[in-house]
Amino acid sequence: MNYWLLLAQLLYLLVLAATVVRIVYDTEIPAKTLGYLLLVILLPVVGILFYHAVGTNHRKRKLYRNKLIGDSPLRQDIVARSRVQSEEEIAKSPLLTTYASLPRLMLNENLDPLTVGNTVEILVNGEQKLPRVLEALGDARDHIHVEYYRFEDDLVGRAIEEALTERARAGVKVRLIYDDFGSRSIRGKMAERMKQAGIEVVPFYKITLSAFANRINYRNHRKIIVVDGRAGFVGGINVSEDYVNGVGDDKKAPFWRDTHLMITGPAVQQLQAVFLNDWRFCSGQEIPFDEMKARYFSVPTHSSGDKPVQITASGPDSNAPAIMYSIIEAINLAQREVLITTPYFIPGESLLNAICIAVGSGVDVRLLTPLKGDSIFVSKAAASYYERLLRAGVKIYRYKKGFVHAKTLVADRSVAIVGTANLDVRSFDLNFEINAIVYDKDTGNRIADLYAADCRDAVELTLATWNERGVAARFGEKLARLLSPVL
Repeated sequence: MNYWLLLAQLLYLLVLAATVVRIVYDTEIPAKTLGYLLLVILLPVVGILFYHAVGTNHRKRKLYRNKLIGDSPLRQDIVARSRVQSEEEIAKSPLLTTYASLPRLMLNENLDPLTVGNTVEILVNGEQKLPRVLEALGDARDHIHVEYYRFEDDLVGRAIEEALTERARAGVKVRLIYDDFGSRSIRGKMAERMKQAGIEVVPFYKITLSAFANRINYRNHRKIIVVDGRAGFVGGINVSEDYVNGVGDDKKAPFWRDTHLMITGPAVQQLQAVFLNDWRFCSGQEIPFDEMKARYFSVPTHSSGDKPVQITASGPDSNAPAIMYSIIEAINLAQREVLITTPYFIPGESLLNAICIAVGSGVDVRLLTPLKGDSIFVSKAAASYYERLLRAGVKIYRYKKGFVHAKTLVADRSVAIVGTANLDVRSFDLNFEINAIVYDKDTGNRIADLYAADCRDAVELTLATWNERGVAARFGEKLARLLSPVL
């Protein structure tokens, strides 16, 4: 008996040593490395299983290299057609000249060109988004592309399903990507109903028992709709009753505050490119390049609008965390004001330093987060950063009317970022995300006004009040902070 026990202990030590070596070799962020090391050492067996389930660095291992290579010709073609025009617009626009390093950074790092001549409509909460989506879907004549992290089989989901079904039966090409983890409720009957109606439906990175460890942690958090290559939707609002206040039977559901964009113009081509790349990865279908150009990218390069827009996407398939770079650069370029809204705030040292440097340089930086989050552990981890921010001079507001799920940033009321990415390690490094960057004062002022209204439904956190919390609360925050890089 002692022999088998000794053998088991030796095997465990070998597995532990191999896991430690893999963590040190694979993990590029020191804080994240330490977090994983603490897990595997302090939680025998469980910590090792957790790391292998969610900690593998797939960007470094290039698990998604086929997905990245798949969209290169398409993206290069779009960039080639947009680059000259983008540079000309930057040169003649005082606003774009002021913030020129941001669009150039996104072009150089992620092949995301700046597009001009767009219209941008801000949609506040699901109550504004749902009618506009249904209207746009009803106007579709050639194709509809839909991609969502969360697509529920509820009143809202069935309303979208009905609109897609009607168009598919009318001969419109309809494709739907749903995340296999976030959209669990449509896997069965709803997905089958849509397939029977002629809609092409595929899950993103289907979770199977044999592949659970490699797939559960890398999810598609994007929310994209493209109609005929002319109208596009992007933002934080999923397809669910939760996002449309006053819909559904759950009277105890909190008020849900979120922001979405409807875009027309050449920026929609960027949403189209991201979708088609994801479609190729999920479905395995090879759409000929010439067909894609002729059918899905043949719309006019300008609409009736005048908004410069840049779509940036990142995830385990990108060479760099482009969305994180864009947010940090927007903060760095701000001269007067930065307004940030995020439901999940686990920033990492680079973003934290950028915020503190901006405040130290005289920029008014404000952060809006939920008073009550939907995860105690994540909320504790976020709270562990508040003292440093408050001491630096950041104004922190905690939304009390309900749950604020919007992901927005406004710099100097001139550059607005709206999309799916939270300010946390998961969005920057693990999830597939997509944001729209709008270089426009009207849009910036509108989102800043919404921010001011949200702050009226929030309580400002002061350093004096924050310092009154007890020892137990502080310890919980510190403990959550240790594991924040792996949340």
